[in-house]
Amino acid sequence: MQPVVNGFRQLAYTIQSERSALHLSRWIFIRLLGVIYLIAFISLWRQIDGLIGHNGILPVADYLNAVSEGLGPERCWWVPTFSWFNGSDGFLHLQCAAGVALSLLLIAGVAPVLDLLFLWAIYLSLSTVCRDFLSFQWDILLLETGFLAIFLAPRQWLPKLSRETMPSITVLWLCRWLLFRLMFMSGAVKLLSRDPAWWNLTALAVHYETQPLPTWIGWYAHQLPFWFQRTCCALMFITELAAPFLIFCGRRARQIACGAFVLFMLLISLTGNYCFFNLLTMALCLLLLDDAFLLRLLPSSAAAFVRRLLIPPVASGSQPHEASRPEEVPASVEFPSWEASTTFLSRIGTMNQIGTPLPPLSPQGGERVAEGRERGGSWRGLGVSSRKGFRAIGVAALAAIVLALSGLETVARLFRLENLPRPALQLLRLASPLRTVNSYGLFAVMTTTRPEIVVEGSNDGVTWLPYEFKWKPGELKRRPAFVAPHQPRLDWQMWFAALSDYRREPWFMNFLVRLLQGSPEVLALLQKNPFPDPPPRSVRAVLYEYRFTDVATRRATGEWWQRERKGLYCPEISLRQN
Repeated sequence: MQPVVNGFRQLAYTIQSERSALHLSRWIFIRLLGVIYLIAFISLWRQIDGLIGHNGILPVADYLNAVSEGLGPERCWWVPTFSWFNGSDGFLHLQCAAGVALSLLLIAGVAPVLDLLFLWAIYLSLSTVCRDFLSFQWDILLLETGFLAIFLAPRQWLPKLSRETMPSITVLWLCRWLLFRLMFMSGAVKLLSRDPAWWNLTALAVHYETQPLPTWIGWYAHQLPFWFQRTCCALMFITELAAPFLIFCGRRARQIACGAFVLFMLLISLTGNYCFFNLLTMALCLLLLDDAFLLRLLPSSAAAFVRRLLIPPVASGSQPHEASRPEEVPASVEFPSWEASTTFLSRIGTMNQIGTPLPPLSPQGGERVAEGRERGGSWRGLGVSSRKGFRAIGVAALAAIVLALSGLETVARLFRLENLPRPALQLLRLASPLRTVNSYGLFAVMTTTRPEIVVEGSNDGVTWLPYEFKWKPGELKRRPAFVAPHQPRLDWQMWFAALSDYRREPWFMNFLVRLLQGSPEVLALLQKNPFPDPPPRSVRAVLYEYRFTDVATRRATGEWWQRERKGLYCPEISLRQN
């Protein structure tokens, strides 16, 4: 029995050591998450009238009316949004404004748990009614990360690092599990798709010019030699498929994984615009690092100041101890008597949720327990209130639900299980409206060409003038620009529409109708309106294939793109004249 006891002793010490070494990591993570929420709400606020306002592409009021006709009271679960109370444009603006205000409070550290709860609820509300325009992987990643952060954040009203409760190890590992799923599945789906471009390591030879919104650095990356592109593709697979397993290894391994992921995200952000995805992934990577490592990155004076605030203090040059064998546990951690041991072991299930450090183990451990019982009740004697016990049970239930849902989703995708057991399907369907446990994996099948839609208007059916978008490729001499972390939602949807058929994209026809109506909210999403007053009598969409120019062509002509007309994407349409 003694080896079992020693194993629990090792586990307890490792958990306690890691909890006390992640105050600074969590502090930075929570505030960085506040910055990301701030970016997300400001970016959406600038576009929301044109996207889902009453004169927008997908009006929220029309959507909610249609849902109400098909669903009863359960609509509030299947379509969770605050817009059920009020579907006006003003209420949409109010939700965005509340998101901005709460983001600023979270950055300041004021009532972080409540901030995160309402931020998650508001972003879920807007994601639900924005539909196609807010259904990207970084949107659901923000919802899942934000939901877990509610339980990771310190329970306090005013900001003070020295008074923060210890992080929950259970929730910390749920965040790490999320990062693992994000990175590993991003590589796995590429191979599972059996796309030759990924299996032959040739995908990056076309990726930079075919991705939704490339940057001008992406143009230069496209010019690199073919052998270099294949080498980079192999390194990408190592980063996505091998490095995630380092998350479950020791402290040094997690630091290596963090470095690999952050470098990968930085390279992606240099060549393409992916909203706040790269920043959010790097924020999750912070939870792989402990305070001792982060303090070494600071100037000595700043490190000394922060060290004094940390609870418990991180000694200069000290590192969290990760015992791999029972005998590696420091000698100062003496194991108490058997009676005290069993009492202590009964606490291990809840110790990682408690906001106060465990009392040090010592030969007097049994006396401490006895003292506590004399003072009244084993919970109070151990310094753990019933409220904290309920919190521990709640976090354990959260972990069980998240692991069950994410595990089902991951296994189904990895092993291509199309027919999951009926209870599993019902569980996944029931949880799907909350968008809190999701599947991940970008570019499972590489697009090898770049179709682009050019929308044109005309008053006579002979002369057609193009509408210019703000960020997506259009005019051949316009240099691809950096726009992230802002996301031009319409420009992104135009990329997806070009890969599909307009009859399968209902929002696209609504967009053309708004152009015919001259909707100022929709026109504000564009760079150039060739028909300021009045709107055109007809509009159409033409499909082109765009390609990056080579170095010689750009030097001779100044053009970043070359294009070839492929035909009509959507035929000419006009409003019915009475």
